[in-house]
Amino acid sequence: MLRPRHGMRTLAVAALYVLLTGCGTIGLQDGAPSFAIDPSTIPDAVPREEPRAAYGNPESYVVAGERYQVLQDNSGYQERGIASWYGTKFHGRRTSSGEPYDMLAMTAAHRTLPLPTYLEVTNLANQRTVIVKVNDRGPFSSGRILDLSYAAAAKLDMLGNGTAEVTLRALTAQQPAPQAPAQPSVLATGTESGADVDSLPDNAGIYLQAGAFQQRANAERLRSQLAGLIDESSIHITAAPHDQITYYRVSVGPFSSPDEAATFSAQLDTLGIRPLRTESN
Repeated sequence: MLRPRHGMRTLAVAALYVLLTGCGTIGLQDGAPSFAIDPSTIPDAVPREEPRAAYGNPESYVVAGERYQVLQDNSGYQERGIASWYGTKFHGRRTSSGEPYDMLAMTAAHRTLPLPTYLEVTNLANQRTVIVKVNDRGPFSSGRILDLSYAAAAKLDMLGNGTAEVTLRALTAQQPAPQAPAQPSVLATGTESGADVDSLPDNAGIYLQAGAFQQRANAERLRSQLAGLIDESSIHITAAPHDQITYYRVSVGPFSSPDEAATFSAQLDTLGIRPLRTESN
């Protein structure tokens, strides 16, 4: 555990370690969400030209005493081995690339491929194939080559076994992705977007971010689930552009005190949701 007397240098080192280790962080129990999904409704990632991520791409890094060399490019990369998956334990947390982890998006973690890399992943047991975006580091369990998001694992039909033997092949984009126009953050409590906002109003209290998704439908699904726990007017969906991708964040609040926020956070924990806490200034 970090202690305040260690100072900012210790905190900075710890933050760097978390960004590099990604889904290899140990601690809380991982698992599937408490609600069902239809994998057929989740589209594969679409390969496109992107610059190397500002985070997660050092020349090398060390985890648990082992040094990993990050590849300079993914040209011709192919690999065969065991893949696993990760879910609720990391949902909403920062990946090694800095993007929030969305267990319902088509993403994956790899130890040495440059971030981002697009991979074609084939489950050799059933020949199902998906395309994922590698935006995280891991897995750091012996004998595994890839950690898939919950959604990707569901589409490969490997959730029951937990692991599967797969082949990996790096993909390249056929043409550069179009530049997305800058968008304001949008606050919404229904299917249609509401008023544009830049930040939470002053003295609004404490908010808990329950999830972040690339698909608006997944954010709406979580909002409906949360409506059984708290008044629907306290559940907000904000659209936040990041690296040409819009993430739909589901936040709950405001709560008037840390104790009130902690009580609701404990309720979310029983659903396998571990929220991020934010406070308005």
